[in-house]
Amino acid sequence: MTIKIAMWSGPRNISTAMMRSFENRDDSEVSDEPFYAAFLAKTGAQHPMFEEVLASQPNDWRDVAAAMAGPAPGGSPVWYQKQMCHHMLPEFGLEWMAGCTNAFLIRPPEQVLASYLAKRTVVTLDDIGVVRQNEIFDLVCDRTGSVPPVIEGSDVLADPRAALSGLCAALGIPFSEKMLSWPAGRRASDGVWAPAWYDAVERSTGFNPPARFATFDDLPDTLKPVAEAARPYYERMAQHKLA
Repeated sequence: MTIKIAMWSGPRNISTAMMRSFENRDDSEVSDEPFYAAFLAKTGAQHPMFEEVLASQPNDWRDVAAAMAGPAPGGSPVWYQKQMCHHMLPEFGLEWMAGCTNAFLIRPPEQVLASYLAKRTVVTLDDIGVVRQNEIFDLVCDRTGSVPPVIEGSDVLADPRAALSGLCAALGIPFSEKMLSWPAGRRASDGVWAPAWYDAVERSTGFNPPARFATFDDLPDTLKPVAEAARPYYERMAQHKLA
């Protein structure tokens, strides 16, 4: 039996490093942002490598959902799905999630925005996915009658072994020491968009905290209202994070 892990995150939230961590296990396969092309096809949002992304994945969310509800690649015991909250537009069905163990990766909005700014000059509240993350979290709570695992990215960076051990316990899978480090470089499992977004991860060999975390004061004035609007959504999720 495969344990399907749908890890719901916003962008610039160590989500690709977490995917690396799970992929380095002996029992896991990963899927990198499977709804990305469907999101772009529906919205027309001009992200880097727009045409390449559209050509690399199904453009209809129904086809992606059917794949997510199907068997794991290679029949793997653990299937880690890196899911981006902002890709799940309101018209995209979520019934397929019932077959997954859903978990949530969070990060303070000022850190997300500071990182995003290095890639795109205009960032909106919708772009960072915190509102949609709260909605998906509520859906999982309502369907299961329990609070799903929530993990803070900075906790992973500060003490990867402790944070990932706790996460694995909450997901019902054994922790593996192989989750703590991985070879540098690109993976065949990376989305075609990797050249535009994954430069830091491709250089990494593990979870490396920055010299300092970005603060609200580091943001340009144009992004401070976005951080303020996002803060309540982040703080609501943070109340449930794993200890």
